[in-house]
Amino acid sequence: MTEYDAEPAHGMHVVHDGPRQGAPLLLIHGSGASGGSWSRMVPALAEHHHVLRIDLPGCGQSPPAASYDVSVQAGRVAELLDGLGLRSVTVAGHSSGGYVATALAERRPDLVGSIALISCGPSVDALLPQPLLLRALLGPPLGPLLWSRRSDAMIRKGIRATAVRPVDVPDDMVAEARGTAYRTFRTVLRRNTEYIAERSVPERLAALGVPVLVVFGAADPRWEPLSAHRYDAVPNARVERLSGVGHMPVLEAPEATGELLLEFTAAERRHAVPDEA
Repeated sequence: MTEYDAEPAHGMHVVHDGPRQGAPLLLIHGSGASGGSWSRMVPALAEHHHVLRIDLPGCGQSPPAASYDVSVQAGRVAELLDGLGLRSVTVAGHSSGGYVATALAERRPDLVGSIALISCGPSVDALLPQPLLLRALLGPPLGPLLWSRRSDAMIRKGIRATAVRPVDVPDDMVAEARGTAYRTFRTVLRRNTEYIAERSVPERLAALGVPVLVVFGAADPRWEPLSAHRYDAVPNARVERLSGVGHMPVLEAPEATGELLLEFTAAERRHAVPDEA
């Protein structure tokens, strides 16, 4: 694996792994997380792809932004890809990162060749009651106070709160979580809700016609697991449910999740280059 230095681009921190001449694969993290959330999957992915991991504005090592609207964040990602001269990128988003991936395809279909959504809730009504720790961290009156005093152990516990398997939370993910301010996190969550309340993700994808892979934990405690089948209505969509996995397949089942993603990208490359007659 060839590893490149992290570099700031269009207000976002980005790390490149794998050969630059490889098929581009962009990884977008979920709310309050960072590019470090993908670290368990990167080595296998980088054997076949030019992997780009970004920290969305206000997360990880990226500076805050004036707006956290999903479409605005997608616009920043488009600027990054334009600057790198990349087209027909496979864009994978974990959780709300899938909303940014979808919005990117809506804004700039020329940039997106295919989309992979991992634990990406399809609509507001699929959201389940959240774990007590997350409710305490995110809501007043305790939220702002607890957020400012989070220890590494508390951050790890918060990340594990939506997993159902024991997970080893990477140190860089914990360190980068400190880069997200409480107000930023709350704003991002509101903007995400507004995006899927306006129109569900399956409806948006159906209008795009882009190839889609959906990976859902069959025991996801954040989103109703059976809601994954709402994506069955999307043309060119493949839906996979991982048994005994919660909301964090990237940490709970990185090998299985990575294999599904690699199978998907390999199939799309074969379709893009049909056999010669």
